[in-house]
Amino acid sequence: MVHRVFSYGTLRQPEVQVALFGRAVPTVADALPGYRVDWLTITDPAVIATSGSDRHPILRPGRAEDAVDGAYLELSDAELAWADAYEVDDYARTAVTLASGAEAWVYLAADIAP
Repeated sequence: MVHRVFSYGTLRQPEVQVALFGRAVPTVADALPGYRVDWLTITDPAVIATSGSDRHPILRPGRAEDAVDGAYLELSDAELAWADAYEVDDYARTAVTLASGAEAWVYLAADIAP
């Protein structure tokens, strides 16, 4: 099965994709309406080593006119599981509808995820 995962941060980085999935994953530009980007300090050494930073973006609800630019990746079941393992507990995977109308998973702030 193919899963769309909307990324607004490190999952778009080719070096992170190669480290997690063993390949660079093509991306399709899109946006997520109704959200805004906040920032999170990561403490997991493996995630910091993979991404090269301890500061990662995180999504929070915004105003109706807000939108977060990003892109979606198409991942296999195994790759989705690897993405889940990479994202720290501050994130929760949630289904959303993108600006294009495409359905996708996105990692939101866990304290606001439905």
